Amino acid sequence: MSDQFTFDDNEAVIRLRCAWDQVLKSLSQDVPKSTYNKFLKPLTPVNYDDGWVEMEAPGAFVAEWVKNKYLGRLEQLLHEELGEPIHIELEVVGRERAPVDTVMSSPIMEAPILTDHTVFKPVAKYRFDQFVVGQSNRMAFAGAKAVAGAPGQKYNPLFIYGSSGLGKTHLLHSIAHEVLARDPRTNIAYITAQQFAEQFVQALQNNRIDQFRRAQRGVGIWLVDDIQLIANKDKTQEEIFHTFNSLHQTGKQIVICADRAPRELYLMDERLRSRFESGLVVDILAPDTETRAAILLSKAAAENVPLDTEVALHLAENVPGNVRILEGALAKLVVLNSIENQPISVEMAESIIEKYYRNLAYAKPGVDQIVSAVGKYFKIPVDDIRGASRKAPIIVARHVAVYITREITGDSWKHIGNQFGDRDHTSMMHAYQKISQEMARDKDFSSTVKSLIRNLYPNG
Repeated sequence: MSDQFTFDDNEAVIRLRCAWDQVLKSLSQDVPKSTYNKFLKPLTPVNYDDGWVEMEAPGAFVAEWVKNKYLGRLEQLLHEELGEPIHIELEVVGRERAPVDTVMSSPIMEAPILTDHTVFKPVAKYRFDQFVVGQSNRMAFAGAKAVAGAPGQKYNPLFIYGSSGLGKTHLLHSIAHEVLARDPRTNIAYITAQQFAEQFVQALQNNRIDQFRRAQRGVGIWLVDDIQLIANKDKTQEEIFHTFNSLHQTGKQIVICADRAPRELYLMDERLRSRFESGLVVDILAPDTETRAAILLSKAAAENVPLDTEVALHLAENVPGNVRILEGALAKLVVLNSIENQPISVEMAESIIEKYYRNLAYAKPGVDQIVSAVGKYFKIPVDDIRGASRKAPIIVARHVAVYITREITGDSWKHIGNQFGDRDHTSMMHAYQKISQEMARDKDFSSTVKSLIRNLYPNG
């Protein structure tokens, strides 16, 4: 895909290509290199219209693999960048270089197993001096710095949790940078939980489990991202448990990131949760306006974009969503600046906000809307869902409403309890756990809940 825009590109395509560049950057950091190069990098976005994205894949095998393995994730990442629900249609163009049978027979192509000689190279821009520290992330930053300064001696394990796009991965790479700068011989493993699961399965299938375990357990520092992704994978959890024990007992540093606290990983083995909580557990919250503006100014300076504080503050105050969405707004502003050939101003920023983000802040459904939708589906009055009835059908509907409320709003258990008849936070946590377990057990029930969530969003 060319990096240059032409006069034939309409504004929607330019916006899509900018978003896709950000998605590729994100994927390149946590997807195995061979997988990224063969299946993801060759994809080409060609059209974007009202939430529908058309992409071209170089062959039927690549298209089918992406549909089966990564389509949902690609749609979610583009959703975060473009600010609306995305549906991807894959069109096949050209042919694969190798026959499908040859590719399919490759035993470890999708998730190459780390070897004793694998060298982790952290992303260049993810360093401590490029991390903007604010009240929302101060504890996590301090914990990461302490670990980097004395691996295995302080805060082992270090568990960092928070929503997507707040800097957890940045801190993992920053730790690696600082340790390697002091001792380039340090053996560091960085792996996402999804990669761990894939490599573990491949190792079992190909009788390479000993090699896999040496690669994971023979390191000085073990960095694991998105641990919540193995919450319903029992065998993988067992392997993580033994790997954790092996490393911890030999004094090797462990750093784990997740989107929620250990105690909220309900489908995770209790032994693992207790070990995650045995060290330092810190959260990263959404940054305040000043920190968001500082992040924009830092990114703009790193890319030689002339951005003044007034414009940064205006974007920070008016663009909803996480830091990735905020950075996406900056990318759109840069594109508009290049098209209009005018200095970046508050007026230019406001035009971007008005066109792409003004309604996004109101897209998230509220509790009343959630309860109403659940009540309509289960044919149970809203007052009953929020009331004191203990009838089984009402309890199920209430638990589903609590689950969806937590998933969509991310509100505290106490606040959610207040919305459901002033119930205490433990009953809300129990409701969420019950629905999580039932969704893992029953695919039809899981599909129902996910459909309710999708239908709550415009164009969902």
